[in-house]
Amino acid sequence: MKERLLRLGRKLKEIDEDVQRHNDLLEVIKGDPSGIPDIVAKRRKDFTKEFFVHLHTVAESYYDNAEKQNELAKLGNTCLAAVQAYDDATESMEKLNAAELKFQDIINSPSLEAACRKIDSLAEKKELDSTLVMMITKAWSAAKESNMMKDEVKDVLYHLYKTAAGNLQRLVPKEIRIIKYLIRIEDPEEQLCALKDAFTPGEELEGTNVDNLYTTPEKLHTWIKTVVDAYHLSTEGTLIREARDMLNPEVIQKLEVLKTVVEKNFM
Repeated sequence: MKERLLRLGRKLKEIDEDVQRHNDLLEVIKGDPSGIPDIVAKRRKDFTKEFFVHLHTVAESYYDNAEKQNELAKLGNTCLAAVQAYDDATESMEKLNAAELKFQDIINSPSLEAACRKIDSLAEKKELDSTLVMMITKAWSAAKESNMMKDEVKDVLYHLYKTAAGNLQRLVPKEIRIIKYLIRIEDPEEQLCALKDAFTPGEELEGTNVDNLYTTPEKLHTWIKTVVDAYHLSTEGTLIREARDMLNPEVIQKLEVLKTVVEKNFM
């Protein structure tokens, strides 16, 4: 029993220290609400899930004081937004730095063929992201508009751009590529025929300008539903990272119709 009480004492001491640490941070935030972004930048590791649970618990304790509850809830929301903004900025900077290293490695290749092979290799390892492709695209765009750059350099950057863009396109889930093709078809009869083709198994071909892909009604329906649900919930989860350009009212309306057609004719 003594051993158990000692363990309980140690556990309670740890909890007390955690609560004290959360309270100290909460006091800092309450003392400077407008400086929350700076506080987050300096003390990001302290804004843990446990801290937000603690903040919520403290807010709930003011059950008879709506004004105090709202004040703490507002502080919590501001902190969450600041943490998300900080994490997004950090992730973007890390991606930018990683893309810069890859870009320099590609540019320093001994030949155009070697550079293209590096891009293909990155794509195979799923390390070719939109940040790197954007960097290559900007380099090509700047070269194209420059009168001071040799044509040979422009040709090299153009080939790198085409290789990177082609590989990035092939990394997009085929269901998303099929959906984007289908919603461009205005005629309902033609769209229904295209759906039948998409659900007919056969040899898949992937090219620069033409794709011949197929999937199942269930998989296509799942992707359509995911995009539509994400739009209505105003979220952009990792599952639809490749489909963010589809999150607008006009496209969503077309997807709703396409979902109904799939459900009615193929499920």
